[in-house]
Amino acid sequence: MRRFTGLMVITAACLFLFIGTVFAEYPTFSLAWSEYPSWSAFGVLHESGLINGDEGKLGPIEKKWKVDIVLHEMDYDSTIQLYATGKADAVCITNMDILSPSLSIQSVAILPTSTSFGADALIVSKKINNAADLKKVTVSGLDLSVSRYTFERNLEIRGLKPADYDFKNLDPATAALQFQQSKLDAIVVWNPFVLDTLEKTTGSKILKDEKGKPYDSTMIPGEIIDMVVVSKASLSKPGGKSFAYAVIEGFYELNKMLDDPAERDNTLVALGEKFSNLGLNSMKKVVQQTRFYKNGNEALKLFTGKEIKSTMEKVVKFCLKYGIVEKNPTIEFGVAGKANVTFDPSYIKKVIGK
Repeated sequence: MRRFTGLMVITAACLFLFIGTVFAEYPTFSLAWSEYPSWSAFGVLHESGLINGDEGKLGPIEKKWKVDIVLHEMDYDSTIQLYATGKADAVCITNMDILSPSLSIQSVAILPTSTSFGADALIVSKKINNAADLKKVTVSGLDLSVSRYTFERNLEIRGLKPADYDFKNLDPATAALQFQQSKLDAIVVWNPFVLDTLEKTTGSKILKDEKGKPYDSTMIPGEIIDMVVVSKASLSKPGGKSFAYAVIEGFYELNKMLDDPAERDNTLVALGEKFSNLGLNSMKKVVQQTRFYKNGNEALKLFTGKEIKSTMEKVVKFCLKYGIVEKNPTIEFGVAGKANVTFDPSYIKKVIGK
């Protein structure tokens, strides 16, 4: 019995060393993410154990695809900087903000995670009732961002000229606070500042036009896209494609949890803990205003549809207008080639078996 036990220990030790060696040989890739509803999914995946974001530790999805995924949680600007300097293989980023780093790092959008559908909005005080009133005040929001893009696109689709309105650069947290203190009459912010400001400020509202349509991102569906982008160089490394597959599968597994009535509330709470510590009721509103591309078919409809091409033309035009990008980035739709940014649906197709 002692010899058998000893043999078992030796065998177990050898097996452990073998497994450890295999795991050690798995290539390591990193994803930088910041708190936003669909990006907080990766924080929840780490806590669930489906993806272990610590280096050298693997969740079942990593084991399946034989990659070690390291998750870096930080503020949004820092994630972009990490990616732009080549210190992260992938980043959670918008279709607007990827343009500038793509001029030096060829970038491939592998996964759309969500689109703003009311999560970005123009909030006004009770004395502002129409676009004419809006001309009399300063609109505050983060310049060179989706806030100003949302504001200007809402004016343009109504035949109004952005140049006729005074827009002042202000951090969204500061803008929301000053509005709540009655120091401002008009702000453009995103969630959670939209929900928070409307809840805390008596008489505040999202400005609507004469047809009752709001000045928010519901008017430009699919134009503000939250994505996972991977550098082309990282995708070309051994295991690079498997890294992309694992990230995509992980995101869809999270969405299955959201679709399951037995798990939905707990999953929303977990997302809320990662996203500004919002509770269940607030998160129910958040996911209505930030629409997840919850499965591969929805994602492929976006990436292979006609609208995304015209959307990116508008986004690039805006970025060139304000100097967000130094020159016109090249954009392709399909398998990554020589473009600065490629929207490549092939990784999604692989995961969902198409």
